[in-house]
Amino acid sequence: MNKVLIIEDDLQIIELLKIHLADLSCEMMSARNGKEALELASKNAFDLLILDLMLPGMNGMEICRRLRMSGNNTPIIILSAKSEEIDKVLGLETGADDYLTKPFSIREFIARVKVIFRRKEDAGEELNRPNRMQIKFGELELDLDKRKITLNNARVELSPKEFDLLSLLASNPGKSYSRKRLLNLVWGYDFDGYEHTVNSHINRLRGKIETDISNPKYILTTWGIGYRFNEEL
Repeated sequence: MNKVLIIEDDLQIIELLKIHLADLSCEMMSARNGKEALELASKNAFDLLILDLMLPGMNGMEICRRLRMSGNNTPIIILSAKSEEIDKVLGLETGADDYLTKPFSIREFIARVKVIFRRKEDAGEELNRPNRMQIKFGELELDLDKRKITLNNARVELSPKEFDLLSLLASNPGKSYSRKRLLNLVWGYDFDGYEHTVNSHINRLRGKIETDISNPKYILTTWGIGYRFNEEL
């Protein structure tokens, strides 16, 4: 049974989401402000967070930022009345896994929830991972089954999207991916115009695994195309 935290101050929306998530046999909790949400997220293991942006006291973007900075990598779907492209881009770059604008289609919402749950169950097979579940490049080791990354024997905390990006690239060393292709493979949707979201995630990844981000060893730029994992390690 998947456990979901709904962070939303509108009781009607909370009840609507609970009704439909119950059909997926989810166990649900809810929080109506940022302080309560952060407390619940720190004390419980959730499989999904549903996050409104406009909340009393602390906005959803700040909640998302704090969760990611604390090492909480639970998938996040943002539900917001903010429909401007810049808001969607900022939400994704802050660490959200998906963004739906209100009013939203409940069928589309459920479809996207299922995508996140399916990724968890499939352990990333949709990213064309190799049969071997462990990959090693020098000091960098990836355990794809446990979704665990270590560098110099120390664990590296990655968000779900950072892990998916790294595992996809490392599973196919030398293969160049465009930003649009990475968006489609890792996020699962065609976020037209959001290619710079990939840049932000790549930069964060490099900051966590590269000794010198200006001269990366693992994740290389293929000029005019996108990114690739160094095949010469």
